[in-house]
Amino acid sequence: MRMLAGILAGHGFNSILTGDDSLLARPMRRVIDPLKTMGARISSDADHPPLSITGRVPLEPLVYELPIASAQLKTCLLFAGLHAEGRTEVREEAGLTRDHTERMLEWFGAAIELRNDSKHSNIAVTGRTDFEGREVRIPGDFSSSAFLIGAAALLPDSQLDIERLGLNPTRIQLLETLRAMGVNIEILDSHIDCNELTGTIRVHGVTTSLAESGAAHIIDGPAVAALIDELPLLAVIGSQLPGGLIIRDARELRFKETDRIAATVANLRAMGAQVEELEDGLQIGGPVRLKGARLDPRGDHRIAMAFSIAALVAEGDSELTDPECVAVSFPEFFTCLASVVEK
Repeated sequence: MRMLAGILAGHGFNSILTGDDSLLARPMRRVIDPLKTMGARISSDADHPPLSITGRVPLEPLVYELPIASAQLKTCLLFAGLHAEGRTEVREEAGLTRDHTERMLEWFGAAIELRNDSKHSNIAVTGRTDFEGREVRIPGDFSSSAFLIGAAALLPDSQLDIERLGLNPTRIQLLETLRAMGVNIEILDSHIDCNELTGTIRVHGVTTSLAESGAAHIIDGPAVAALIDELPLLAVIGSQLPGGLIIRDARELRFKETDRIAATVANLRAMGAQVEELEDGLQIGGPVRLKGARLDPRGDHRIAMAFSIAALVAEGDSELTDPECVAVSFPEFFTCLASVVEK
C-alpha cells in the first residue's frame, strides 16, 4: 500500500486504498506527509488506511531525508519521483535499507543516480523520462527461506541446500548473524542476474551447542533494519544460545501485521522460555529446552513460521492456531517444510 501510494500520487484520478485488518492497522503518516509536499491530496483515518488519494500531474520534485530506515517509504518516494517534473532525491541517514527498488530501476534504464557509503545512501531519480520494460527473473525470497535456514541450523546433523536464492547484500545479514552464533553456512556459488545477486547456500545443522560464550548475543543499531523480518525467528534461535539474546532498537516490530514484540514474547513464554519484554525489543535467557504449547501467531505470517520452527525443536507436541496466515507471504510453507524435515 505504501509503495502503490507513491505511484497513484502521480496520476490525475481519485483512488482509495484499503485492505485487511492487519493492513488497516499500519501507520501511513510516513508516506502521507512527503507525498502531500509533492502536491498530491491524501486523507486517512487518524494515520491509518483507508487512504484516499487524488494525484497530481506532474508532482513537485522533493529532497527528503528518511526519518526512519524504511525501504517501503524510500520506494514510495522514488516511484512518486518518476512522475515529478525534475529530480527527486531520497537520503538515507537513519540506516541503509533494502535496495531492490534502485536495482530494478537501473535494470529498466530509469534515470537514477546512486551515492553510497557504508552507512549512508543518497538515491535520486529524474522524473518524466523514458525507460524500457525488460525481462526479470525473480530469485528465491530470502526472508521466506530464512525459516528453513533456521530449522536446518537448529536441528543437529542437518544439511540444507537452497538454490537460486536472492543474495542481495542488503538482505543477507541473517547469514552473518547466524555465523556469529556458531552456525556453519556456506555460499556455494553466486552471480548477478537481472541486476540482483543470486546463488546457492548450504546450511549445516549444529553438532555442538550454539555460540560457546556465555555472554548474551546482542542485536541492535543498524543491523536491526537489515534483520527486521527475521527478528522473531532469531528470538527463537536466541532461546538456544548460552547467555541468550538481547534485541534492541526494534520498535518498528510493533507496527507490523501484529505487535511482533508482544507476540514473540507471549509465545516464547508459553513454551517455557524466560523472556523480558522491552519497549524496543526483548531479552531472552538461554539456553532452554522449549516445551510444546498452544501457539497463537495473532494472524501474523512471520510469527506463525518462526514458531513452527520453535515447535520442531521443542519437547512434545505444539498446536499452531490460524496456520492459514502464512499464505500472506509463503502459501507453500508447511508443504515445503515437511518436504525437507526427516520424519
